[in-house]
Amino acid sequence: MAYKTEQEQFWAGDFGMEYQQRNVGEGLLSSNVALFTRVLAATRGVKSVLELGCNIGNNLIALNRINKDLRLSAYEINEAAAAKAQALGVANVVCDTVLNPLPGEGTHDLTFTKGVLIHINPDELTKVYDNLVRQSKRYVMVSEYYNPTPVTVNYRGNNDRLFKRDFAGELMDRHGLRLVDYGFMYHRDANFPMDDANWFLLEK
Repeated sequence: MAYKTEQEQFWAGDFGMEYQQRNVGEGLLSSNVALFTRVLAATRGVKSVLELGCNIGNNLIALNRINKDLRLSAYEINEAAAAKAQALGVANVVCDTVLNPLPGEGTHDLTFTKGVLIHINPDELTKVYDNLVRQSKRYVMVSEYYNPTPVTVNYRGNNDRLFKRDFAGELMDRHGLRLVDYGFMYHRDANFPMDDANWFLLEK
């Protein structure tokens, strides 16, 4: 697979493999179930969901645990992670970069990213925004680190690998989406801790 950016190569390679080993466990799954239960409660008629950047499928497992009738699909850039996610048997997973134009239009009731946009080269972000919106029939959800203005943060000793900004605001401005609901996940939550990130549910 050909990559346009250093960030894609980073996640498709060894660092992406290491990430798989760090982000596992029943605690993470429980927190994901709590998050997606709240997100889905603010939606109506969601029967199909597409995730851009699913890694080993932690979010897909959570969604399947909430509702086994959901039709789940995903894209993942790391070949080994995509294979693990596919092997779960809960979703159709394609190994590809989400910077490429994805096939189909309005084919999923909900599309989302979780901890993915923060790792996309800022110059390529609009391509992922467009994929999220084009693939969605109604809802788009992003769960990412928020900052009112774009900033770059050193990520585990690596420069230009983590970017914070107002992803939801940019999606709303670019595509005319409506804000439905939003929330914050706190690392010191007594029951469902998660990285300090905001989530935003948007509607077409």
